Amino acid sequence: MAHQSDLIEHDILAYLKSQEEKSLLRFITCGSVDDGKSTLIGRLLWDSKMVFEDQLAALEADSKRVGTQGGAIDYALLLDGLQAEREQGITIDVAYRFFSTDRRKFIVADTPGHEQYTRNMVTGASTAQVAVILVDARKGLLTQTRRHSFLVSLVGIRHVVLAINKMDLIDFDQQKFDAIRRDYDQFAAPLGFASITAIPLSALNGDNMIESSANTPWYNGPTLMEFLETFQVEGDNRALPFRMPVQWVNRPNLDFRGFCGTIAAGTIRPGDELRVASSGRSSRVARIVTMGGDLAEATAGQAVTLTLADEIDVSRGDMLTAPEAPPIHARHPEAHLVWMHDQPLQPGQIYLVKTATAVTPGRVTGVQYTVDVNTLEQKQAPTLGLNEIGVVRLELDRPISFDSYSQNRDTGSFILIDRFSNATVAAGMVITALPMDPQKAEQTLSSAEWQGTEAAPPRRINLSEATINGTGVNVVDLTAETGPIEFDASGSFFDYLGKGNRILFRLRGLGQLAAAANLAYQHTLSFEFDRTAEGVSILLFKRGTDAGSKISGDEGTGI
Repeated sequence: MAHQSDLIEHDILAYLKSQEEKSLLRFITCGSVDDGKSTLIGRLLWDSKMVFEDQLAALEADSKRVGTQGGAIDYALLLDGLQAEREQGITIDVAYRFFSTDRRKFIVADTPGHEQYTRNMVTGASTAQVAVILVDARKGLLTQTRRHSFLVSLVGIRHVVLAINKMDLIDFDQQKFDAIRRDYDQFAAPLGFASITAIPLSALNGDNMIESSANTPWYNGPTLMEFLETFQVEGDNRALPFRMPVQWVNRPNLDFRGFCGTIAAGTIRPGDELRVASSGRSSRVARIVTMGGDLAEATAGQAVTLTLADEIDVSRGDMLTAPEAPPIHARHPEAHLVWMHDQPLQPGQIYLVKTATAVTPGRVTGVQYTVDVNTLEQKQAPTLGLNEIGVVRLELDRPISFDSYSQNRDTGSFILIDRFSNATVAAGMVITALPMDPQKAEQTLSSAEWQGTEAAPPRRINLSEATINGTGVNVVDLTAETGPIEFDASGSFFDYLGKGNRILFRLRGLGQLAAAANLAYQHTLSFEFDRTAEGVSILLFKRGTDAGSKISGDEGTGI
């Protein structure tokens, strides 16, 4: 298979050593459906001679049986192995393939183009360094092309190859190529890519894949393989402050207590000082233990066991960090959220928030805005639907340690898990923390302040279905109200709750709680109480509906 190298025949050990020392590039192919992603990777595997003889025989047979090229070799079948993929001629799941050349090793992720499988694309992009975004030269930029480009920027990929494919179907028209490139450059300008390299391709015929094509004499840039082989891989996380999420506390006997995990960033040596992010306690590294023996140094990417000089409390989910540059430790992160579930996001509902090694209950307290993938315009919305992207604010049951995603992918990412189905419903990238400001946290007015305002008449808040937008959970933010309030609710408002919808009231302080409690008592409603950084949150719902019974039975103290 692989490389035609004289070393294989004469000095196999030297050959293996040369392969071991090659750099590794991870890249992803993405774009809209039928743009040719699987065909492109299949062609790279074919041309780099990374196909076994039995695979070649099977490919030739499958191409005649289920191929889309009239009996000729269908390179996409090297990637689309599921029966459903071959029957429909589409990619459904992410396919990872390894191949190498004389200059570099590669791991490529072939991701689906359909909007329905956007969540699969996010998974494939999460570890990639380069994105190859394909565009059908006949169609130009499509919605899914823009969506994938935005997601690529969100997950931290800064280098893009704009592979304008199927140029043979437009007779290698330079004007159309230039028009697509200009359209993409204009769209991608706000996304912050470090480089965008446009290449005219015919993946099926091999034009500009490995060698420059005679069909594009007007193109003087690199071929796709030339770009992949010469791209300068950016440095890893070794230069960043030390981070190691603790995965397991290893206690085989009374004389040994070590903390196991994979180093997410930085370098550590025996004698270095470490800090537990959650408690602030510090100690020094006594040993760096591995299965092959103790190490004098460990760096990002290595799985190790650290022993400390002092007996301090460290548990699974804690993070060992550099004392001079600790991570954020807070309950209220703000993050980009990619919603991946058929059921929409329910603000106020409790999900499990899983970071590197920690799992804690939490809720989305509000959607700041969603992003229109066509225009990158920010729009107000009460929730997120399948494949929608927005900026949200979370509230966790306990503080966790994290960095911003732009600084560290490993410690700045998380997923949301539905507690009932155990399904992963969203992927998140932390933007920053919104820590509890002591002054803001005490915005709940003191009893003296409330007594001073009791003389003033309460402000009446009108509630009706017309004032509530959308379905599911809707937020009524009253944290700006500094005095007493009363609710004046119409019949349509209670009909709205009777349909299974819920209202999350954000109140300034306990003095306003009586109005919500009185509303619930008079109309046989249920509510849940929670203190937040802003004051008080009340989730109001009607018991007996599916949503209400699920909440009151499983998520809190329904009153």
